[in-house]
Amino acid sequence: MKHLISLFIVCTFFISACTNQPNKPKEESKPNIIYILADDLGYGDLSCYGQQKFTTPNIDKLAEGGIKFTQHYSGSTVCAPSRSSLMTGQHTGHTPIRGNKEVRPEGQWPMPAETVTLAERLKESGYVTGGFGKWGLGFPSSEGDPNNQGFDEFYGYNCQRIGHNYYPYHMWHNQEKIMLKGNEGNGTGDYGPDVIHEQALKFIKDNKDTSFFMYYPSIIPHAELFAPEKYMELFRGKFDPEKNYKGTDDGPHFRDGPYGSQPESHAAFAAMITLLDDQVGEIMAILKELGIAENTIVMFTSDNGPHREGGADPDYFNSNGDLKGYKRDLYEGGIRVPMIASWPGKITPGSESSHISAFWDIFPTVMDILGKDVNESIDGISLLPTLLGKDGQEEHNYLYWEFHERGGRLALRQGDWKLVKYNVNKEPIGEYELYDLSKDIGEENNLAAKMPEKVNELRVLLENARTDSDVYKFSSSTYLSEEK
Repeated sequence: MKHLISLFIVCTFFISACTNQPNKPKEESKPNIIYILADDLGYGDLSCYGQQKFTTPNIDKLAEGGIKFTQHYSGSTVCAPSRSSLMTGQHTGHTPIRGNKEVRPEGQWPMPAETVTLAERLKESGYVTGGFGKWGLGFPSSEGDPNNQGFDEFYGYNCQRIGHNYYPYHMWHNQEKIMLKGNEGNGTGDYGPDVIHEQALKFIKDNKDTSFFMYYPSIIPHAELFAPEKYMELFRGKFDPEKNYKGTDDGPHFRDGPYGSQPESHAAFAAMITLLDDQVGEIMAILKELGIAENTIVMFTSDNGPHREGGADPDYFNSNGDLKGYKRDLYEGGIRVPMIASWPGKITPGSESSHISAFWDIFPTVMDILGKDVNESIDGISLLPTLLGKDGQEEHNYLYWEFHERGGRLALRQGDWKLVKYNVNKEPIGEYELYDLSKDIGEENNLAAKMPEKVNELRVLLENARTDSDVYKFSSSTYLSEEK
């Protein structure tokens, strides 16, 4: 009995001593990372970037709680290469996918198996990785399939062509083809972005107790211009005269790329962005509900400038603000995009940065956040000092883009100077254009004839900014030659 009493006293003392010790600081967990990528959203399509015909309150709130970039650039002026640049940290002179090269019956040219992606590096670092939306970097089961490029889970459109349609017949969940019964025939029971969004929210809930990376490449507001009726009702009749687009509503190519008809294109466009804004709000709300908002970085941007397809009317909405050009252009309107980042307690709320940055900076930024070295050959520079409001932000020597359609196009920015050349693979070969963006954001005053030395200086950089790949080549005689 005495032994039991003594043992009880010793245990009580031990427990009391442990209890009275100061609490050891809990090791800070790795931050969750959510990257939301709109599809063809223009620089001026958000109210926090100047849109006046409709508002985006949830995205505006994201900006109010974080940082807004005013000189951020997409990876390319079209979908696939822009995404490839994001995933690899390389600009389009080096990234493996530099165009929208299609593979039938479904999908795009695949990223090579040896490609190292941001998702792969995060997975190696202990993250659960998920992609929800449009892929476009490799047909199902290819080496470029998202499951073969670092994603534990993927749900959405593998193929960009099928991603043109908002009521598709199927989605992909990893390697499983999910048929959407509500869309059989001409049915419109399953709105693609809603179906994807449900899976994205489920991913957040399922992984709330671990560190996760969620890549959310929405198809909004890419053509076609379709939105659920409850959103159409919000804007019907408010943007007259309406633009009536006649598309493909039946036949052998129905829901296989061509866009459906939309008699209320203006209302549909505003409705779609409003729906996307609501989805951003729902993502932020669930983070708060689950108690993980403080440990989650959320970024929002767009893959390129606004399109003019399927009834879209970017001039009516001033989707580019003061910028020149659209999707497929390498003028500012085709590649300068909104970029917002929020990280409670780390990023100063309501801050703004004019730091010149691009998609290929995201890879090294994330690695920097985790304290990881980047061993791969990349073109990006970490934005972490800018995000945290600290000194020491490294600047790019230059930014570079190439586009292989429409005769071939090239662009390079160094500081405030922008060099552009069109028709690099087409006769007659285009001439270099030179703009001073500090004075001419709309690229209206071509200074090439007045400043040939500056043109030549930037041309030398442009000539050495790329390497040929097996698929994407430019003839040296077309764009390395001196101007006439």
